[in-house]
Amino acid sequence: MAAAMIHRGPDDQGIWGDEETGIVLAHRRLSILDLSPQGHQPMHSACGRYVLSFNGEIYNFTELRNELDKNGKAPSWHGHSDTEIMLAAFAAWGIEAALKKFTGMFAFALWDRKDRILTLARDRLGEKPLYYGWQNNVFLFGSELKALRVHPAFRAEINREALTLFSRHNYIPAPYSIYRDIYKLTPGSYLSLRMGEKEAQAKTYWSLKTAAETGYEHPFLGRDEEAIDTLEYLLERAIQNQQVADVPLGAFLSGGIDSSTIVALMQANSTRPVKTFTIGFHEAAYNEAEHAKAVAKHLGTEHTEIYVSPQDALDVIPALPRIYDEPFSDSSQIPSFLLSRLARSHVTVSLSGDGGDELFGGYNRYFWASSIWRRLGWMPQNLRAALAGALTRLPPQSWNNFFRALDRLLPKRFHYANPGDKLHKAAEILAAKTPEEIYLGLVSHWKAPSRLVRDGEEPQSILTDPARQATLPDFQARMMYLDAITYLPDDILVKVDRASMAVSLETRVPMLDHHLVEFAWRLPLHMKIRSGQGKWLLRQVLYRHVPKDLIERPKMGFGIPVDQWLRGPLKAWGESLLNPERLIREGFFHTDPIERKWHEHQTGQRNWSYYLWDILMFQSWLECQQGS
Repeated sequence: MAAAMIHRGPDDQGIWGDEETGIVLAHRRLSILDLSPQGHQPMHSACGRYVLSFNGEIYNFTELRNELDKNGKAPSWHGHSDTEIMLAAFAAWGIEAALKKFTGMFAFALWDRKDRILTLARDRLGEKPLYYGWQNNVFLFGSELKALRVHPAFRAEINREALTLFSRHNYIPAPYSIYRDIYKLTPGSYLSLRMGEKEAQAKTYWSLKTAAETGYEHPFLGRDEEAIDTLEYLLERAIQNQQVADVPLGAFLSGGIDSSTIVALMQANSTRPVKTFTIGFHEAAYNEAEHAKAVAKHLGTEHTEIYVSPQDALDVIPALPRIYDEPFSDSSQIPSFLLSRLARSHVTVSLSGDGGDELFGGYNRYFWASSIWRRLGWMPQNLRAALAGALTRLPPQSWNNFFRALDRLLPKRFHYANPGDKLHKAAEILAAKTPEEIYLGLVSHWKAPSRLVRDGEEPQSILTDPARQATLPDFQARMMYLDAITYLPDDILVKVDRASMAVSLETRVPMLDHHLVEFAWRLPLHMKIRSGQGKWLLRQVLYRHVPKDLIERPKMGFGIPVDQWLRGPLKAWGESLLNPERLIREGFFHTDPIERKWHEHQTGQRNWSYYLWDILMFQSWLECQQGS
């Protein structure tokens, strides 16, 4: 199981087992802090009670060590790793109290030798993964599914309910995994399993729902300038904590708001040029490298960029099932891997700007959804259906050409990348009865996945269960919350973690420091979205370091031209995986909707690349499993 994850920790391996109880912990180490043997895991507490296998970083470990020393609860320290401090914290304060004190990203397994209790825990926002479940009377757990899959007790039974959720979202949301009886531990929670018992008790030690609702009940009441100062302070503190490493460190830089802010503050507090990394594409609609280069030049970073060809990206596709372990079809997984590979050739740790969109209102859907409902919610549904038909009468490329002709006449904030696709997507959700239905439509790929997946019942999720959603008065805030609790941990952070760890690169995400997250939820909406533009407050921090004209441009995302590739270099590959006879033989999908979308995509009538990529990534994953 440990050998299956050597990429997550190529520097060292440790295994500890207790023959009497049957518990075994294994660990693969990527040495970041305390490169000496004193950081070896699994690690025992000084008191001998606990054994820990831990993935991640505790950024406030020095502060915790000082607190333990001050209170007389510290053992005799052997090294300066955060793992040793975690064990001392568990011994001194107990597990839940220690978890509440940790600032960091982590997933760990802790064995209590005295009470014979196994505890699994995951960080607040879900930066680090943790899978678990019973298989043939063996309780298995690990950072990636590939570790569980090699155990003799593992049975690879595909969960069709999870497949319906995947078809809707392009990822499988926690707590589900693609396998029956194997689950993802939800962010901000820990699970305890006592020796001899089958039922594991899960508890929440931190809740985004509580943070969001509390923030709205106790809003930030200061002036704009005070809010800018506070945000800059919190960002600087998070970045400073996350720059602690005994190995080379750098940052991803796209030239957008989020990554530019992280890099600007890193450079402002550094005496040497920060190492920054960008990949570029020769297709202009997908290339941000020129913007990143301009920001890097202004800030004076040591910048490395590489332009990748379509073939470079296509060469990654066969490796995706192995990297992601379960079906995952956010196509930006490809540039994420290429960027990680570039960075790893220079550094071992890279900071990322993820989280800014969900915290500060950056996604276009926050404007589209509220605008659609405000303007069209009063219309009868049949009238909205007619409008949807009118929008889809022109193919996306014709809409793109139309809007491109208007670009010179419209303000920059009304310039959108690929507006034709967005109009077609908007058309799909015009029949919604509530604002929440509009949001669900905008974040959905296949709109009726239970009619796509054979014998597939779509289970209720956070997006369809109002009882699990935060009580927030504003629709835009509710969308931001839903993104932060679903799309962020289950798509964005999965994408970044697997892509980077596949090349043994650790990524850190300063905007997900929970102190900063809690502050962001206290901010009134007008400090996030102002004058039809998102991330207002974050922009003000950035403008203190980078001129506006280097930043202000339409949001591009981090994509690749999948739609064009499926009509070109990937066409034969796609036709092989989507062959109707093959689909019928495998028995997971009804073929008619897939055949129809493939035909419409190939003829250029519609851009169904998102839908088709979902099926192709499942098919590719399935082929990989059957061949392994």
